[in-house]
Amino acid sequence: MTQPAQHPSQLSLAPQARDEDLLRLAFQWAATARARGNRPFGAVIVSAEGQLLAEAYCNISESGDCTGHAEINALRQLRTPAQLESLAQATLYASAEPCMMCAGAILCSGIRRVVYGLANDHLRQLCGQRIDSFRSSMAAAELLALAPQPIACIGPMLTEEALEPHAGYWGN
Repeated sequence: MTQPAQHPSQLSLAPQARDEDLLRLAFQWAATARARGNRPFGAVIVSAEGQLLAEAYCNISESGDCTGHAEINALRQLRTPAQLESLAQATLYASAEPCMMCAGAILCSGIRRVVYGLANDHLRQLCGQRIDSFRSSMAAAELLALAPQPIACIGPMLTEEALEPHAGYWGN
């Protein structure tokens, strides 16, 4: 059974010991995305107990699906009732700050903790106009702050490592 969501004052915005390693796994998936001809974004979802529930990369170029963002692809992998019920205690790790579409999906999923590498502001500097408008309109933290249940949004973290899959990709 799902634990009740924590009150905002109980949500810790401090990084946890395992956050860096799991964020690095999202960076590895971002590198995989790029190697396969997609935009370099990756995501993983991990239960409160540390069980890897989903891992994914952006596959827009491969699939032709404009919603094929890493975070959404990871959420699509969650199919069992036990996985879905555990999302309130799960953490989604994203190689970059989620766009508005992904933040909306995270909000609807029940996940209450998001950790990301590269900030949208930094990503915009890298790619200029070559990124979708969802990523440039509102920060994930702003949208997630509007959620009826509190969602901790932690980042940016490991920025230099988060930049590696993007090196040279956006033409600069």
